[in-house]
Amino acid sequence: MRIGLFGGTFDPIHLAHLVLAEEARERLNLTYVLFMPTGDPWLKREKPKTAGEQRLRMVELAVASNPFFFVSDMEVRRAGPTYTVDTLEALRQNLNPSDEICFLLGMDSLLDLPRWHEPGHVLEMCTPVAFRRPGATEQRLEAVKSEFPLLGDKLKLMDAPLLEISSTGIRQRVAQGRSIRYLVPEQVEGFIRESGLYR
Repeated sequence: MRIGLFGGTFDPIHLAHLVLAEEARERLNLTYVLFMPTGDPWLKREKPKTAGEQRLRMVELAVASNPFFFVSDMEVRRAGPTYTVDTLEALRQNLNPSDEICFLLGMDSLLDLPRWHEPGHVLEMCTPVAFRRPGATEQRLEAVKSEFPLLGDKLKLMDAPLLEISSTGIRQRVAQGRSIRYLVPEQVEGFIRESGLYR
């Protein structure tokens, strides 16, 4: 099997996330994509976030109609700071050695690899798949590759449809009383409204 792992705070999940996941599923011939809302990501501990259970529920609502998309609550349930290396180790325990985990991430996250917890071990357990984004220079990527030779051997780069949608922008729009229709799935929009999130 070839599995796509898509992690993130998803606060909230929006249509650009879903487009990227579907693009990766199709182009990489993934068996399925596993969405993994973060619990307490240690690199973002200073930033306030919506409760894990609510972010998890929004992801569940967003992916329910896609038979190739699944959701894991592993990181939301885990106590303490969340490390990708721990998540990959836990996933590997339930997979065959021949199964491939394609770790889907944005170029900005990939360029932050030197700050990750045990980045070398992370690269041993997965195939990183990075979506190119404007502003991420090839020069910076080459610097990271030189620090982690295994990255150069395993990295897959993907050009994905560019949708100018961000979770930060959605939270701001809700706070301002503006519409988020067509930025998030309809069910997620309803959940945000009914739960009074981001106001």
